Amino acid sequence: MITLKDVHFSYANNIEALKGISLTINDGDFIAIMGQNGAGKTTFIKHFNGLLKPSSGTVHVNGVETTKTSVAMLARNIGFVFQNPDNQLFSETVEDEIAFALKNFGFDKETIEKRVTWALDFLSLTQYRKTSPFLLSGGERKRVALASVLAWDPETLVLDEPTIGQDHEQKEKLRQFIMQLQAKKKTVVMVTHDVEFVSECNPRVILIRDGKIVADGIAKDILTNSKLLKESSIVLPQIAQIFTKLSPLGLPADIIDLDEAETVILSKAKKEA
Repeated sequence: MITLKDVHFSYANNIEALKGISLTINDGDFIAIMGQNGAGKTTFIKHFNGLLKPSSGTVHVNGVETTKTSVAMLARNIGFVFQNPDNQLFSETVEDEIAFALKNFGFDKETIEKRVTWALDFLSLTQYRKTSPFLLSGGERKRVALASVLAWDPETLVLDEPTIGQDHEQKEKLRQFIMQLQAKKKTVVMVTHDVEFVSECNPRVILIRDGKIVADGIAKDILTNSKLLKESSIVLPQIAQIFTKLSPLGLPADIIDLDEAETVILSKAKKEA
């Protein structure tokens, strides 16, 4: 469980990035944090593993206040994948990058080999096993950073813009894996601008604007609220846009995912047949 109570944070230039955020993230939650650039999203999640400490207020992770423990200790339970993979990659090969945390956490050699191989295969990186991560494309480096965290199976996974640079196949793999983590009661928190990905995943959505939480609820409620999204410079998902225009024909306006859209349309067609 992650608990923030009246958290304020200011950078050295006196810019206040967080302005009194209070929030509880329960074990097993799947949360998407959304908002316009500069809203405070990345600053917010960097408090989860102690990379940033609140200027005032408190952050507790599994009952431990982050100001009273180290980033290394928090990292054992919270895996963090940065928006820019170059901020966390440093090893000479992709294989070594993925194995680093496993070795650091004391996993045995056989387990390390199995988990590295699994992560390489899952994220379509096997062919780059002996390649320097810095010779890969931006999207590939993003997958290496993700693999290096997924390999050691943390209780909480924090993803900063995980879909940037990824094609549809990789996004779908990520979505399916997040669903698997949900089935295992893992906690997943992602910062994203990708409204289409969020609409497909249907998580709890937290909307941040100007360093404050302005909405917290199910994706369907928030991603069909045109006024709320416009105020945060977020566009409606494409399916929501279509159903909003079709609502005068008797179709519901609060549809955000393809499966539900298909069910609603087929049901209406059957009634009118």
